[in-house]
Formats: sequence, C-alpha cells, structure tokens
Amino acid sequence: MFTIDQYVKAQSLEEAYELAQKKTATILGGCGWLKMGRRPIKTAIDLSGLGLDQIEETDTHFKLGCMVTLRQIETSDALTAYFGSCIAECVRHIVGVQFRNCATIGGSIWGRFGFSDPLTLFLALDAEVCLHHGGIIPLREFVQMDYTVRDVLTAVCLPKRGQKAVYLTHRATETDFPVLACAVCKFPADYRDNGFRAAVGARPQRAALLSDPEGILSDGITAESTAAFADYAAEQFQFSSNMRGSADFRRHLCRVLVKRALTALAEEV
Repeated sequence: MFTIDQYVKAQSLEEAYELAQKKTATILGGCGWLKMGRRPIKTAIDLSGLGLDQIEETDTHFKLGCMVTLRQIETSDALTAYFGSCIAECVRHIVGVQFRNCATIGGSIWGRFGFSDPLTLFLALDAEVCLHHGGIIPLREFVQMDYTVRDVLTAVCLPKRGQKAVYLTHRATETDFPVLACAVCKFPADYRDNGFRAAVGARPQRAALLSDPEGILSDGITAESTAAFADYAAEQFQFSSNMRGSADFRRHLCRVLVKRALTALAEEV
C-alpha cells in the first residue's frame, strides 16, 4: 500500500498540471495498480471532481474521460452498438466487477503496462489520447513516449472510421494477466495499408502495432491470406520470456490468435 503526505482534490486541470510537474507528485486514477506497490507519494492529485467520468459521442468519435471506469466502457450501449463486442471483451477478464468499477481507462492507458488489455485493443482501433498541454496525440505515438513526460491525460478518443475489431487473449486462469493479448481491426479499404491493423500486447512488453504494408490481406480474408498474415505477425513482433510463458510460446500464441481473430473478423464484416 502507498502512503500520501499531501492529498489535493484538483479544482481545475491547470492546477492538476502544475502540481504534476513535481517528480514527487502522482495523479490518482482508480488506484487499482498503485495500491499493489509500496511507495511514498508526496502529493497525490485527485481528478474526480473535474467531470472527467463521462463517455461522450459525436458524429466523428467517442470521447472517454480519463476517470471513466472500465465497467462503464464494458456496459456502454453506445460503444457496443458501434464497435461490437470487442470493447466489453477487452475488459471482462480484468479481476472482477468490483475492481472494474474502480479502475479507470485513463490509468490503464497512461500506465502503458505490458499487460494492459484496453491498451492493446485501443491501439488497433487507432485511438488518440488528449493531454492537457500536449494536445491530441495518436495512441501509437503516445505508447512510445518516455514516462518522464509530465502531463495530464484528460481523455481517450476512439475515432469513428467504420472500423470493426476482434479482441482475443490467452490466460492461465480466467482473471489472470494475459499471457498474450491480440486485437485485429479492419478499417475501410481506402484506409492506410489496406485498412488492417493488428496489435499484440503482453509480449510481455507493452503492446505494439502492425499494419499490412505488404498487402497480404488486400484481396480479403481467405484461408491462405489469414495463415500468411498470422505468420507475418509472428515474425514481425518481438517477444520475451517471463514467469507466464516463454518467447517461443508467445510467438506460437501470436500466430494462433491472429489467425482466429481474422477468421472471426471475416464473419463480422
């Protein structure tokens, strides 16, 4: 459990940003992961009073405030109506309902944890993050940013580009961290690199993104193209070993999950 010297409930985003510039300050999300460690926090910054816990829909995107809980996105009718079951699927294995009622999407994305289920799916969906001072940044760029960047993540945006996605994982037990996570997304054909995206997380490094510059899927999802793209993904992604699985096992899982995701995606589009 962590200890706090000073607790501040921010009255504005600018106040939160100024406080966050100190290296000893920490912005609180749902504290689901933070409470697992032992660390002293000089200044804890609470954003819960700033109205950042809403899911907003426009003609072009969904905007998820940083304090939106994982349970909110799991049960959102609007997100399900547009993206299908992939949103709920990417969070339903995370511990339990009580935990998901506390854990926030902002904390999950900001942490860029290797085991993050939402990070993997949102990367494939071409999501963007909204930083108070840094502005709107594609998630694929934010994932590569250094942890020393001190800003306030205010929202995560999911663009409406006609994309459909499938999210799959392999876990040792139902609510354990994933051994490997995989999301495959199809955009309209005129989108970049034939419109296909694959993201793989829990490698065990943070999630990485792969497109289809070779045009393997340019003629559609067939048995041959599915197998070829699965092999391509297994070759392109880098994997390592830890207590949950070896690099070779993860590479094998990548090939299997990408193939399954493409097969499921073919039935949806």
